[in-house]
Amino acid sequence: MGSAVTDLRLTRADVEEAARFLDGRVVRTPVVRSASLDARAGARLLFKAENLQDGGSYKMRGATVAVGRLAAAGSATGVVCQSTGNHALAVALAARRHGLAAIVVLPADAPAAKVSRAEAAGARVVVGGADAEERLRLVARIHTETGYAVIDAYDHADVVAGQGTAALELIEEAERAGTPLDALVVPVGGGGGAAGASLAAAGRGIDLYGVEPVGCDSLARSLAAGRRVPVVPAPTLADGLRPTCVGALPFGILHEAGIGAVRVDDAEIAEAFRLVLSELRLLAEPSGAAALAGALRVTASGIHRTVGVLLTGGNVEPDLVADLLTRGTEATGKRHQPAA
Repeated sequence: MGSAVTDLRLTRADVEEAARFLDGRVVRTPVVRSASLDARAGARLLFKAENLQDGGSYKMRGATVAVGRLAAAGSATGVVCQSTGNHALAVALAARRHGLAAIVVLPADAPAAKVSRAEAAGARVVVGGADAEERLRLVARIHTETGYAVIDAYDHADVVAGQGTAALELIEEAERAGTPLDALVVPVGGGGGAAGASLAAAGRGIDLYGVEPVGCDSLARSLAAGRRVPVVPAPTLADGLRPTCVGALPFGILHEAGIGAVRVDDAEIAEAFRLVLSELRLLAEPSGAAALAGALRVTASGIHRTVGVLLTGGNVEPDLVADLLTRGTEATGKRHQPAA
């Protein structure tokens, strides 16, 4: 599993192996519930709070496996990656843990908090374009110049397996509680987390749904076409869910698994953000809150009784938090204004 090849056959056993590797190395985040959100959804919702993970997101899982195994092999002096923020921070933290150098390539519009956290973790931040392909070309050039190993955010077997451990923990905890999942909802950017979740859920009779912002729906379009389809990402609150194209390795896994695709707009994401904060008392970034927005669409069919929701991260700018809360307050005020 230490390879970045895209044709490797991964299974649930690989996720279980990654879970053993991560034992004691990452936080086993809690699973939380809200009676009011259950009532709103008409189903039992079990939330995996990966916003409480080291580094603020479940990306820490994949980075810890990938960088940890690379360091154990003893052949690397440094690592390089690109992302919109969370993967870069996770790789930087994992590299620091093992005494490796790290270079992370971020888009020019990456949230300032994610840039500063990556720098604080000891990484050298290189600003690339907003386009993922441009950043990947920059990563390739840095790899050639430095020899640093590439830790791809999507097309890396260890990253996919590591990401899948969050879903595995949620699935196993639900089973222990006597409320096994019949559906699992995961936000989708490049698809690595969803692919890992698909592997974790394999053979358990769990319907898997990937949530994408409207206009950033490469997975949905790719599933419909039977091949990877790039998009020009539309503006969205969910900055972590806007790659140009779903990864090759994740798409192969998700296409074979028959994942369902759910699109949500910014209004739904903003409302989900406020619900997570007010009902669960948790701060999730919009990319993570998108999972609840998708779950509310999934449960509208009435066919699922227990739905797992992966809150993938909590790295959000304070100004955005204030803006989203202000919008919610204004909308509530307008609903309650007396008629003239």
